Amino acid sequence: MKNRRFNSAFIFILVIALFVTGCSSNGAETAEPAKGNPDVSLENVPERFANGEGAKIKVIRKIGGDDHTAQFLAGAKEEGEALGFQVDVFTANGDTAKFHDAIAQGLEEDYDGFIISHGDDAATVKAVQKLVDAGKSVVTFDSNEELSQIEGVTLTSQDDEALATLALEQLIKDTNGEANIVYLWVDGFPPMVRRNQVYQETLKNNPGIKEIERFGVAAADTSVQTQNAVAAMLNKHPKGEIDAIFATWDAFAIGAARAIKEAGRDEIKIYGIDVSNADLQEIQDKSSTWKYTAAVDPKLIGAVDMRLLAKKLAGEETPQTYNLEASLISQEALLKASEPVNMVNLAKTIEGWGQSTAFEEEWMKTLKEYYKK
Repeated sequence: MKNRRFNSAFIFILVIALFVTGCSSNGAETAEPAKGNPDVSLENVPERFANGEGAKIKVIRKIGGDDHTAQFLAGAKEEGEALGFQVDVFTANGDTAKFHDAIAQGLEEDYDGFIISHGDDAATVKAVQKLVDAGKSVVTFDSNEELSQIEGVTLTSQDDEALATLALEQLIKDTNGEANIVYLWVDGFPPMVRRNQVYQETLKNNPGIKEIERFGVAAADTSVQTQNAVAAMLNKHPKGEIDAIFATWDAFAIGAARAIKEAGRDEIKIYGIDVSNADLQEIQDKSSTWKYTAAVDPKLIGAVDMRLLAKKLAGEETPQTYNLEASLISQEALLKASEPVNMVNLAKTIEGWGQSTAFEEEWMKTLKEYYKK
């Protein structure tokens, strides 16, 4: 069973990775314009798209190298291409300079709209303002909150407060509000700031929850660095001193899970945030102590962001901000599934997972039919 789970998850990740990166070494992929079916009527479609103008979109993400990024980009690309858009994607793999260079370069090219992901600094606000001033439509995800103040820009997020609340409430329930915990977190990113606010309030309201260690680093090898750091920490704290780990990012959680397994410290339970195929594989290992993770489907995030961008291009009203609903995934539910669970079939186990009609207009359905292959 374990081998079958590994094989199915590995194959899926490989397919997604190849799809998103196009086997490119610089994190970019360039798409070709779509051709439609003349037998499908475009009568109810906004004029821009009905007359065949279409759209050329650039998706630029600062972080990368993880399954969450691959699925976010795949969701945006698939949704955009289903609408007949030409969608190019780029990930800077955490390199700030490359991220801003990609935005600047995109401004000089003939893109109609942009999806900007994880632009956490003030420079991103200035860069997006330049895009808007040049007449480009922009949707951002998990980025600097000041972006929502730029007229016409929508800032989307996972509901980070809900993600942190779901995981922490479960931790409190499982420990009866009495636990020594390790906090895996890194400052400087808007979603981390929001999750930390919930964490601090939780500690304030639950004095029986004691933080004994905290650390975290965002890097290309975050899970490896976390694994090494947790392994070193476990040597400092013998059995009985740590009850649980709250990991605010799945790259933290998977590193911690590996360190705990290697050390034989199965008394330490993990409560995480975010999910990927690698995470699901780890959680479905019966020996894993990763018991819960709160998450939003990253592929759905990409799709919803693309719908918002399509509405902007059509001249329709869009909100300044939008939060995507979070779900709590338990190891118990995954192990009860009749088949190995991955990101494709997770909806069979978690009700409502990966499903949303948010911003999906009737004319979008028409376009999808028109461009259906």
